[in-house]
Order: sequence, then structure tokens, then C-alpha cells
Amino acid sequence: MDLGLGGKVVVVTGGSKGIGLSCAQGFLAEGARVAIVSRDAGNLARGRAALLQAVPAAAAPGRLMAFAGEMADPAAVNAMVAAVESGLGPIDVLVTSAGAARRTPPDELEPAAWRAAMDAKYFSYVFPLDAIIKRMAARGAGCVVNVIGAGGKVASPVHMPGGAANAALMLVTAGMASAYAGKGIRVNAVNPGLTLTERLKEGMQADARMQGISPEEALTRAKARLPLGRIATPEEIANAVLFLASDKASYVSGAILSMDGAVNPIVV
Repeated sequence: MDLGLGGKVVVVTGGSKGIGLSCAQGFLAEGARVAIVSRDAGNLARGRAALLQAVPAAAAPGRLMAFAGEMADPAAVNAMVAAVESGLGPIDVLVTSAGAARRTPPDELEPAAWRAAMDAKYFSYVFPLDAIIKRMAARGAGCVVNVIGAGGKVASPVHMPGGAANAALMLVTAGMASAYAGKGIRVNAVNPGLTLTERLKEGMQADARMQGISPEEALTRAKARLPLGRIATPEEIANAVLFLASDKASYVSGAILSMDGAVNPIVV
């Protein structure tokens, strides 16, 4: 399906690996111009190489750029936006997928863990969102998709700081959608459940410590709770992000899309 994303300028924070990388690949395949952002220059280089291998056309001038910076730092955010607009043009789509709060059993929580979760997940989303949505509003068009996480709706004992950040981001998503709808901006969110990324391993290790079992057993039990019988792939999450970013979803804004494989059968 042609989603009409050709030529769009897209920023993907956390675009060097996992769901963010899959989103970047999807946008490039649709003909968009993409900037991937990561705090880790090594991950960024590897992500860029993977994208060029998957979508060779992205090697053309003005199709793909990479920016290394900490998105919880407003100065780095401003530098990133300036670099993207100079190199690719005004930003049409923002996908926030950067940062994840460390999963920690409750008995191991300390004040620093709560603060770190907000820096890792909340501010790393809100600062680029705040900077870019104002530029979109000045032009009268734009779209934001926040890749958040199911932990903001259903509390997990090993994901309370990160879950709190996720819940706050859902409120921001709904609030920004309302605040900027009249200026031509749509803001939505996707809440993945278990997904085959590097972060899954960390989560299973925290679950295992709390339950006194091996990480392998924790993963087996987690899979057993999934009605679909399997863990999501990053590409499946990316497909939903691309749809929400496209004009095919032109009347969807303020939505929080659950993608947990029906593990939490709740009405939202």
C-alpha cells in the first residue's frame, strides 16, 4: 500500500535499533527522507549501515542522516532540529522511540531509579516533541507518533518508574492532540507489549530476579500468557506507526493504540 509518505521529512528518535530502527526502515522504503537519532554514536553507525543495506536507495543525497545526541538535553534537541532542517528540510513527522527506563524489582528501587526513569523515557520524548510540534504548528501541518509502552496502562512490579513515565506520556499525547488539532497537527501513540528487541532481555532478567527463576523460564512464562502465542516483532509495531503517520489515518488523533497481543483484554 502506498501510504503517501514519499518525500516527507521524518525524525525517528531511538532510530538506531529495535522498534525505532524498524520505523526508520519502513519510512525509507516508502520514499521518505529520514533522520535517525541516538545518544550512542556506535549504535547510530550500525543502525545507519543496516538501513543502507535494507534500503539501498537511502544512499542518495538527502535521504538519510544520523544525529548523535541526548534527547533529554534541550540544547542537544535544538541542535538536532537545526541539523535536520538544514540537511533534509522542515520536519513533517516525528516518531519518538528513544529511551527506556531500566526495569527494577521493587525491593531494589532507590530515588535515583525514579529520577533516571523520567530522564530516560519522559524527558527524552517530551523535549523533542515540544521543540518540533511548535515548528509544525507554525507551518500548519505535521504528525507525531509516540512509541510508549503497555506499562503505562497496566502496572508491573518491575516497571513502576518506567510505567509512571509511560502513563505521563499518554497524557501528553492526548493533551497535545487536543491543543494542536486546530493547527493541523495529529498526535497519536502506540503501546507495544512484549517485542523482540534488546530491551526484552533486560525485562526478563528483572522478572527472573523477582520470581527467583532463570531468565529463560521467565520468558517461557511470559510467552505462555500471550493469547496470540508469540512475541511481537519490531516490524509489526513499525507498520502501525507508519499508518498513523500517513494520511490514511487523517482523522485519527489523540489515540493510544494498544499492541500487546490481547494480553490485557480491557476497554479503553
